[in-house]
Amino acid sequence: MDVAKTAQGAPMVTHRIRAANDGDLAHLYEMAKLTGGGFTNLPPDRPALRAKLDRSHAAFARDADSVEDELFVLMLEQVETGEVRGTCQIFTEVGRRHPFYSYRLGTLTQTSRELDRTFRAEMLALTTDLEGSSEVGGLFLHPAERAGGLGLLLARARYLFIRAHRARFADRILAELRGVIDEAGGSPFWDGLAGRFFGMNFQDADQFNAIHGHQFIADLMPKHPIYTAMLPETARAVIGLPHPSGRAAMRMLENEGFQFEHYLDIFDGGPTMTARTDAVRTIAEARSAPVAAVEAITDEALVATGCLADFRCCLGQARAAGDGVTLSPATADALGVTSGEAVLWVPRW
Repeated sequence: MDVAKTAQGAPMVTHRIRAANDGDLAHLYEMAKLTGGGFTNLPPDRPALRAKLDRSHAAFARDADSVEDELFVLMLEQVETGEVRGTCQIFTEVGRRHPFYSYRLGTLTQTSRELDRTFRAEMLALTTDLEGSSEVGGLFLHPAERAGGLGLLLARARYLFIRAHRARFADRILAELRGVIDEAGGSPFWDGLAGRFFGMNFQDADQFNAIHGHQFIADLMPKHPIYTAMLPETARAVIGLPHPSGRAAMRMLENEGFQFEHYLDIFDGGPTMTARTDAVRTIAEARSAPVAAVEAITDEALVATGCLADFRCCLGQARAAGDGVTLSPATADALGVTSGEAVLWVPRW
């Protein structure tokens, strides 16, 4: 990445992550309208977004170290102007308020001695295996900003937040990637499977789920395993595939240690990635240290400071200095820290 620099050649820090506040409703709504559908955690519905902000506000206000059903919403803003350019979310424990359903893709092997043939059939089973996990999701970056490492900042800032508040999160973590959506905003997977039982198109079901939760799935979805061979080819072809715009996100998750263990989103068939929380690379490699010095350096790193609603994170410059860390002036300014204050940091890779 080409690091932005001042006229004097010093590295700049252009954006930072902060906690969402009540004034972010309009920003979230405008971004939600740009998602193009299939983005359950960021629905273009003001009441639903307002409810998310209310949940997030309550989570930031609670200071007890225990796992509860909470949601933290973070915002990406320009340092100089405060203009919001992206957002991401962290759910501390899924499945407590509403059942958390996934499809598990498995294989049934059967052998016929009379025919001397073995058949292996792929099957989709409705499951709540992932209940109790934490979840990272709701990541959206404004289309005009999809360069320069801002997607990386949004994604990895979530792990630094988890590392800074580890007692608030579960031992397993998941990330649902949006599946393949066609040009009309429909889902081949939904049309070939669930849509046949619900009498509504994908967009209507996705919006209903974003606002009301998964309970209607429990009420109407068949409980028996479904043979994928019985689905139309259009549906089979997209099972476990991320939306083209999500391929980079899938690679970032894999770099963090997430794996695809054959869990699928029940709406669009996209892959659900899972990992042990303490094994996520950013969480495992992050270090807490006092600021030993503030001086010109070029080593890129993610640096965070502050607790709960005071949490801030940026992609800046940091370097180990004995038991402490050296920050660039731009990084210290963006985070509002001075020598002696503690920060959490991890090198960029």
